[in-house]
Amino acid sequence: MSTVVTTQVPARAVSLPLSRLDRIPWYTWMSVLAAACIMFGLYWDISWHETIGRDTFWTPAHLLIQFGAVLAGIYSAYLIFSTTFASDRSARSSSVRVLGFYGPLGAFICAWGGVAMITSAPFDNWWHEAYGLDVKIVSPPHTLLAMGFAAIMWGSIALISGQMNRSSGDLRRRLEWLLLLAGGSMVVQDMLFKLEYTNRVLMHSGIFYLVTSIGLTLVWEGIARTSGRRWARTAMAGFYTIFFLLALWIFPLFSAEPKLGPVYQRVTHMISLHFPVLILPSALALDLLFQRIQDRDKWFQAVAGGVVFVAVLIAVNWPFANFLMSPASRNWVFGTQQFAYFLNPTVASVRNVFFAWEQTTTHFLVNMGWALVAGIVSTRVGITLGGWLQRVQR
Repeated sequence: MSTVVTTQVPARAVSLPLSRLDRIPWYTWMSVLAAACIMFGLYWDISWHETIGRDTFWTPAHLLIQFGAVLAGIYSAYLIFSTTFASDRSARSSSVRVLGFYGPLGAFICAWGGVAMITSAPFDNWWHEAYGLDVKIVSPPHTLLAMGFAAIMWGSIALISGQMNRSSGDLRRRLEWLLLLAGGSMVVQDMLFKLEYTNRVLMHSGIFYLVTSIGLTLVWEGIARTSGRRWARTAMAGFYTIFFLLALWIFPLFSAEPKLGPVYQRVTHMISLHFPVLILPSALALDLLFQRIQDRDKWFQAVAGGVVFVAVLIAVNWPFANFLMSPASRNWVFGTQQFAYFLNPTVASVRNVFFAWEQTTTHFLVNMGWALVAGIVSTRVGITLGGWLQRVQR
């Protein structure tokens, strides 16, 4: 069982070089690079499954994802071992202790994430051999992989936050933007893991709004309040939107075809994932809202933020769903003419019709109610997380 021991030392009194930063350390850039490899590799992997199929574990997408895990292991090991075995004992005064080892909190989180990701690889291989090829994103090995993703990204955020809280001036401003970049990567990962429930065929169902509301404002609030940037939520949502749009337009430029059967759809190029969910208006609304209510009680902020988030999400995406079902959206800009090779012609997305997830009005209203609860609770947890990250020094 791990133990965490921290020593309360004023930030200015700590003699560890990490506390007297004059530039962004190499391992911080590596943490951002690891997150980028994971984010791009995950999108590529899902596209590969929908275009080619899982022909082998050694696909470029899988290797890119695992490369991100290896990078996390490299910089985490360096930080932990260099702190634990450093001749300068004062280095430990700004570290946490886990199982006798010392290092920054973010390094331990990233190390766990790297181990989880690498472990998920043989687990996923065994899963496919035992149960066959899956067409779902949410499976036990994929869940372990996603937990590893999240750990590496949150560990990176903890690393950046600690450095940012010990810095000032131009260095702090650069670290703030780096923090928002890491936050944008987390939003991409969050929405990728929710793909099965944020398809356009579900945009008139309560499940779409419920799943979208779970955890998203937690990321926004935690990182926005840590960075102190006025338009932080908009920046993170904008990063997700731009990433999805570029991938939507670039992936189909590459030729590819299925290698597994059965093949129901003619595929001649890489399949990109769906048009980004319109979360950008909700982020903009929250940035405007919290500028006005930042001095109010935290629960008041959470309730107001959760209500505004869900209300704007519904107001924007509900009518936009009608457009995505129309022939006008079947072009390279919106990409609704693309279908995974394994989709049967009878499924709702191929037929361009909505799928009724909830069979009754009551069920629909219940899911909408839970979406509101999820938005409020996620916002409240994010507010608490942001307060904690603002105090991270080690």
